[in-house]
Amino acid sequence: MERVEAELHEPAAKTGSLIVSACGFDSVPAELGFLFHSRQWEPPSALVSVEAYVYLQSSKRIVGNIGTYESAVLGVANAGQLQALRRSRPRPPKPNIPGPPPPKGSLIEGQNPLGMWAMKLPSADTVVVKRTLSTLTEHPEGLPGAEETPEYAEHRKKFWSSVKPAHFGVKIASRSLMMLVRFIFTGIFIGLFGNFSFGRSLLLKYPEFFSAGMFRRAGPTEEEVKSASFKMWFVGHGYSNVDRSLELGRSKPDKEVITKVSGPEVGYITTPIVLVQCALVLLSQRANLPKGGVYTPGTVFGPTDLQQRLQENGLSFEVNVTRTMS
Repeated sequence: MERVEAELHEPAAKTGSLIVSACGFDSVPAELGFLFHSRQWEPPSALVSVEAYVYLQSSKRIVGNIGTYESAVLGVANAGQLQALRRSRPRPPKPNIPGPPPPKGSLIEGQNPLGMWAMKLPSADTVVVKRTLSTLTEHPEGLPGAEETPEYAEHRKKFWSSVKPAHFGVKIASRSLMMLVRFIFTGIFIGLFGNFSFGRSLLLKYPEFFSAGMFRRAGPTEEEVKSASFKMWFVGHGYSNVDRSLELGRSKPDKEVITKVSGPEVGYITTPIVLVQCALVLLSQRANLPKGGVYTPGTVFGPTDLQQRLQENGLSFEVNVTRTMS
């Protein structure tokens, strides 16, 4: 995604071609979920950090698509090229976030507001959301549409003025510690073997073995797909009154908001729903969208009715908790 942006953004901007990456489960639920969460923090409150917890559930067995597994293997193989690309490009602008950044936690998290085990997930969602926030830092009112109506321009500005930037990360959550152990061992195998060709050939030839059964070449059965679903909680911490807190020297957040995005199985049901609805918005509302360039889904679709469309097609967005912390 980042290479496409580096190589094609300027040509696309010149020709008026709009390229939107990550229009599947990665990373539309995370993008719209973050924007939905951020807009719950009305002044004088201020958001500081958001942790997204991805929880996959099924009444049968959770089996991932082989494409996800292969992407992880090839991601490790090309990690050096990605780092070189990032070093070669200007640093993206960082948003102004009040207060100190949250402390780095342990590898496995046993205590959180959800009452689940969790661990940090090296997800594209984190990168994509941060890219959206960088764009918002450069363009606080969002990107103007190619031929947007005055009404939409006013709506766009109002929408982005209600979005607050925050430190963002993604974790995989589970009620079972053993599930996280399986993720860890899969990550260790991919990290060890993904850096050389023979190791990659083994990883790709025997995915079920190296992933402890979480991925298989045949993919999930129809029954496994129907029985699966996801929940993605967004746990945000910040200040109930940011000016007063900083004036009194209080660095510890005193407010917590938890929102949730949920929907059906992620790979074979949610991703097609998201992709089709993104395409329909692009086709029906092209004049209101940015003229051209390579952008994230949040940047392009944030002010549109994409969230409403997803809610009408099986996904839900809801506020679970808003409370003051002692």
